[in-house]
Amino acid sequence: MLHSFKAELSNISVPKRFTNPFSYVPHELSILAYEQLLGYLDTQTVWHEELNKGKMFGVLVVKDKCDKLGFLASFSGNLNKCNLHSYFVPPIYDLMSPDGDFKAEENSISAINHKIDVLVSGESYLESKKQYNEFLSVASFQLNTAKNNIITAKENRDNLRKGELSISQEQELKKESQYLKAELKRLKDANQIIIDELKVKVDIFEVEILALKKERKERSLALQMWLFDKFQLLNFKGEARGLCSIFEQTPQKTPPAGAGECAAPKLLQYAYANELTPLTMAEFWWGESPKGEVRHHGQFYTACRGKCLPILGFMLQGLDVDDDRSYYNCDCDDLTILYEDQWLVAVDKPCGMLSVDGKSAQKSVMSILRQSYPELNELIAVHRLDMDTSGILLVAKNFETYKYLQNEFKSRNVKKRYIAMLDGVVSSDCGEITLPLSANYMDRPRQMIDSENGKSSITRYRVLKRTDKTTLVEFFPLTGRTHQLRVHSASVLGLNAPIVGDRLYGAASDRMYLHAQSIEFCHPETKETIIIELPSDVF
Repeated sequence: MLHSFKAELSNISVPKRFTNPFSYVPHELSILAYEQLLGYLDTQTVWHEELNKGKMFGVLVVKDKCDKLGFLASFSGNLNKCNLHSYFVPPIYDLMSPDGDFKAEENSISAINHKIDVLVSGESYLESKKQYNEFLSVASFQLNTAKNNIITAKENRDNLRKGELSISQEQELKKESQYLKAELKRLKDANQIIIDELKVKVDIFEVEILALKKERKERSLALQMWLFDKFQLLNFKGEARGLCSIFEQTPQKTPPAGAGECAAPKLLQYAYANELTPLTMAEFWWGESPKGEVRHHGQFYTACRGKCLPILGFMLQGLDVDDDRSYYNCDCDDLTILYEDQWLVAVDKPCGMLSVDGKSAQKSVMSILRQSYPELNELIAVHRLDMDTSGILLVAKNFETYKYLQNEFKSRNVKKRYIAMLDGVVSSDCGEITLPLSANYMDRPRQMIDSENGKSSITRYRVLKRTDKTTLVEFFPLTGRTHQLRVHSASVLGLNAPIVGDRLYGAASDRMYLHAQSIEFCHPETKETIIIELPSDVF
């Protein structure tokens, strides 16, 4: 499972620090391992149909006790309904083993599912439910008819009482009212007896179905917790911890399904268990993009944060790991003022600077402006730009201005124009992209396409220039969802061309090539149309 490099390595330096799996540019050794793995995958034609549906792979460059370099390979989940393949490192725990305890209990749970299916689709149960529901409809119709008769009879009695009635006639009218009410009660009671009898027949099945579902839920939960205990993870210091222990300090407290089955943990576990020293790592996607997410064939990606952040946080202890480079850094202390009056200020935000203060002490547009305007107590950013996006940012100098401009944004009265360089050739000259977006809670801060729970996002675009590998476009966002332009660019349902330098949805570069180039809005006080623009040849 430890593979030798076929390429010449004498001119390649070994990295001094291990890859940060959540922020990296693939090292040259990782790229060589990746290319060698691609060559192997190309020969495995029996897997191609499955692989084309999408699979994450990983490579880990290591050195043995004799300082000889090699690499390990792995995949997330299983491949060809199996966890064990000679080219790849084994799983941390083989839950696919047909003779294992996990499979045995999984088969027992499947047997419960079969019992439930047989009961739910059984002729006796369906006929009992049909008779019950049909009689409910009949009983409801009878009761409504009886109630309507009572109402009609009362109206007739009221009309009769408008004239002269004898004592005996009045008594007859009262008897009629009492009789109809008694008949209604008798009808209700008679129907309820039949309903109860029919419900008993249905309950005989449904009590058993509910008991089986309860047993299935309890056994599934117990099996999942049992499985988590089987994942005893190692770190570079030689320590071992179970998944439950690792995740008990996280907000969700318990591990998510599939934790420990990703490519990166498998690679590190095998390296530690076999006394191999990890040097650098990379993960890449093969095949079609998964539903809702942004993945491109052959593209390198950082590890997922929902499952792997707690796991790798433990497994990397003892290794000298690269700093987090999730964002481009900007150390400037000054901002270019593009527009200013007594109500607002517009600045040119650099790539790599936060719009507003974050959890760290890192500089932001707002922290710099507060130093520049110590006399103002109500400086508020009207909108935000992603840290890696550059361009025009509006800041209100008082709450009234902020509230007015916020309403203008919500009403879509503010016109914005962005310039972006895309990694790929967009064939259409212009168009509109509409996608429902929501947060990817298992891999924040990434967003995903979610047709059920996502919020509508709309972007119009126009191509400005094409090369053989890139496309310069202008974007006109009509909504302001998180990462809207980034997802609309990268998704196969959008332009299928990530923004150059987009670390989350594409590949790292010297910067992210997305720039807020112009903004147009109605001034909160003068009501004049204000247009603020930056040069369009920013890239």
